Amino acid sequence: MDSQHPRIEPELTARTAAPEVPVLIAPRAAPPENMTKKRSSLFMRLIKLALILLALVLLPVILLKWVPPPTTAFMLESPTRPVHYTWVPAKRIAEVARRAVVAAEDQKFRTHNGFDVEAMEKAYAHNKKSKRKRGASTISQQTAKNLFLWSGGGYFRKGLEAGITVLIENIWGKDRILEVYLNVAEFGPGIYGVEAASQAYFHKPAAQLTPIEAARLAAVLPSPRRWKVNAPGAYVQKRVSWIVGQMGYGSRGPSEEPEPPSTGPESGGLLNDVDEPVFSDTPSAPEPATPSAVLEPSGEPVPVPPAQDQATVPAATP
Repeated sequence: MDSQHPRIEPELTARTAAPEVPVLIAPRAAPPENMTKKRSSLFMRLIKLALILLALVLLPVILLKWVPPPTTAFMLESPTRPVHYTWVPAKRIAEVARRAVVAAEDQKFRTHNGFDVEAMEKAYAHNKKSKRKRGASTISQQTAKNLFLWSGGGYFRKGLEAGITVLIENIWGKDRILEVYLNVAEFGPGIYGVEAASQAYFHKPAAQLTPIEAARLAAVLPSPRRWKVNAPGAYVQKRVSWIVGQMGYGSRGPSEEPEPPSTGPESGGLLNDVDEPVFSDTPSAPEPATPSAVLEPSGEPVPVPPAQDQATVPAATP
C-alpha cells in the first residue's frame, strides 16, 4: 500500500432510535354527581313501587286465606244496587253445590295448578271456527278476577289474573278457593254468593240445596245477568240437565256442554267463563221462586217438585 495515500476508514456512526413519545390517555370523566343521584333515586322508586304492588296483592291474598272478603271488585262495579251478599263457611254449603259448580265450570279443578291448558287449546280451536266464543277460565282464575280485577278482556288484565291465580293456588289451596268462589260468584243481577242466591231463589239456606237446585244455580254462572235461575229458558234447562248428568245423578246425558243460542233472550255470554257483553236490558230483582220445568238427563221435561219432596243430600251441620 502506498504510504503516501493512507487508507481512510469510514466512520461508523451509531444509529440512535427516535425516542418514543408516550401516549397519554385521559381518564374517563366520572358522571356528574347529580346524575348518579338520579339513577339511584329511580332505582329506589322502582323497588318501592314493586314492594307496594306486592303488598297490595300479596297481603290481601294472605289475609283472605282466613278472613271472609267484605266485598269484591265485581260487587263494587255491579250495576244493580244494593247487592245481596252473605258469607257462609264451607260447612254451611251443601256438597252438591260444590259438585255442581265444578261440573259446570271446571271439571279438572282438583288436578290442575290453576290453569287448564287443554281447555285453552280447545277454546282456541273452537273460537277459530265458531262465532260463539268459548272461554277457558278455571274456577281459580275466576275467583282471582272476581275478587281483585274488573270484567272484560285485555292482555294486561289477563296477566294480573294469572299472577293472582298462582298466588291463591299456592297460598289458599283448592278447598279455600272453592269456598271463596261459591261465596263471591254472581248468580243473578246483584246476587252474590250461593247463600244469597239460595235464599233469593229457593227461600232456604245453602246447606239445604238439592242436586237440581244446585245445578240450576251453576247453570247461569257464565251469564248470570242474562240467564235466569228462577225462570230458566230452554237453553238453561238443557244446561241443568247436562250439569246434573255430569254430577253423577241419573244418566250422564250428552258429554259436550250445550252451546248457547246465537239469538233470542238466552243469547250472549261465554261458556266456561264469566266475561260477558253488556246488554241493554235493565237487570231486575229476582222473582219469587216458582216450580218450573227442567230437563231430566233423559231429555224429557218434568216439573220441579216442591222443595220438601225433592231428594236431598244431607246438609252439613252449621
